[in-house]
Amino acid sequence: MKKLLPFMKKYIKYATLCPILMILEVIADIAIPYLMSRIVDVGIANQDIEYVLKIGLIMVAAALAGMTFGIISSHYGAKAGFGFASEIRFKLFEKIQGFSFANLDKFTVASLITRLTNDCNTLGQVTMMSLRMAVRAPFMMIFALFMALRINASLARVFVVSIPVLVIVLTIILSKARPMFLLMQTKIDRVNAIIRENLTAIRVVKSFNRQNHEEARFKERNDSLRDTALRAISLIVFLMPVLSIVTYSTIVAVLWFGGRQVASGSMETGELISFITYITQILMSLMMMSFFFMQLLRATASVTRIVEVLNTESEIKEDENPIRELPDGSVAFEGVSFRYPGSTEKTLKNINFHINSGEVLGIIGSTGSSKSTLVQLIPRLYDTTEGRVLVGGIDVKRYDIKALRDKVAFVLQKNTLFSGTIRENMKWGNEKASDEEIIHALKLAQAWEFVSKYKDGLDHRVDQGGENFSGGQKQRLTIARALLKSPKIIILDDSTSAVDMATDAKIQRIFKDELKDVTTIIIAQRVSSIQYADRILVMNEGEIEASGKHEDLLLSSPIYREIYESQQRGVGA
Repeated sequence: MKKLLPFMKKYIKYATLCPILMILEVIADIAIPYLMSRIVDVGIANQDIEYVLKIGLIMVAAALAGMTFGIISSHYGAKAGFGFASEIRFKLFEKIQGFSFANLDKFTVASLITRLTNDCNTLGQVTMMSLRMAVRAPFMMIFALFMALRINASLARVFVVSIPVLVIVLTIILSKARPMFLLMQTKIDRVNAIIRENLTAIRVVKSFNRQNHEEARFKERNDSLRDTALRAISLIVFLMPVLSIVTYSTIVAVLWFGGRQVASGSMETGELISFITYITQILMSLMMMSFFFMQLLRATASVTRIVEVLNTESEIKEDENPIRELPDGSVAFEGVSFRYPGSTEKTLKNINFHINSGEVLGIIGSTGSSKSTLVQLIPRLYDTTEGRVLVGGIDVKRYDIKALRDKVAFVLQKNTLFSGTIRENMKWGNEKASDEEIIHALKLAQAWEFVSKYKDGLDHRVDQGGENFSGGQKQRLTIARALLKSPKIIILDDSTSAVDMATDAKIQRIFKDELKDVTTIIIAQRVSSIQYADRILVMNEGEIEASGKHEDLLLSSPIYREIYESQQRGVGA
């Protein structure tokens, strides 16, 4: 919690007032049984109606005061608890934004979602309970115990038996429940993972008619979560009857021994009534504390998971005095090898090449030849395992990450658009872009031809993930978005695969003619997409098998020639 307490700073006023008001509420609640005993033992015993009314009014005032303190305390507790959780949630989200791809590989997306939602909510609830219930219960127990001893010290000896029994049972049950609550959070992660995967790929599920298969997968994980939850809850359920048995046994003992004292005249009737009320308050306080500790166990699991994210440092470290300007868009790989975290095999092996600023580099190779991994090292989405990557003649590790990525536009294989409008999506490339600049970028990417046909133009609605656009349209929109960054390097990772060959050819020609000062790296499956590049790298199993122009590779590279001939046969067919 030391790691998280600074997040309470903004809400410290509410976190301070809440327990103070809670204690005032407890004092009001403690006063009521005592006042009630005075009504019975003095007012009713002496048939003094005026005394009864006076004490009765004081009781009503105490009850109203307690209710007022309780309401305000609840409001402040909720404000502090959920405000605290909100600050942590924002910090978590901010932390995740700074993660490298390697960090994101360590934490699954489903797990991060659970930590941002379920774990933060649990922490907010327990913080609120800590400010209220964790204050109310012990103070109620102490004050009630003091009053019970004040009324009849000999009768209060019943607590010598009941309280230790409750504490022992509580300790045993909570020690067994803790690992189950931690396991529950992991099970929630697994359920969230399959929900996310299924809903993201719902069209694929339906097209393959695999609903029954997915339901079976979900049922297995859902049942596993249910069984774990039931095991944890069964322990908690066992606690309640034990608490009830101890509570009622204590009341019966007090009625028995207290009744005999009333009969002998050593105790007043009203004192016995108030004593029983104080017993109930003491034991109810213990029950509240047990409930709080149960929730605290869940929060402990959540805190562990939250702090795990906060303590995770990005694999990408910035230089102490980073360079904020890229001299040009030249790129060089010098003895670069790379392996993914946790893997023993190198994905890239001894990569060496250099391209000048403004050149067009094509990259081709079979599936799994690590083409995408290669280009992800340029904007430092991953860091090299060996060797170094240079941009503008400077090691990428020396650049300010934001400055580097602002000048390296990356169009990924998976084209992602965000819900909103076309204009809003385009402004991801440049927040200050004018409509004229957006339209120019759309024209360069061959996207204006379909955007211009919409009645609402740039205000045309984009569904989540861009599901209301075809694959080719999404690719052209994401290329336009990248162009708006005015980059020095643009990387197209198989990002024209869904457009027709005529449109692809137009895009390549535009890149050649309009972006002469921009280094362009094109990963493609089609030879036609890269055959006019200044140079082409042929990748095979993480290595550069050959490098050169289209005509040279047809003669020197068996892999390139095989890809080209197979595609020519396909076109001929």
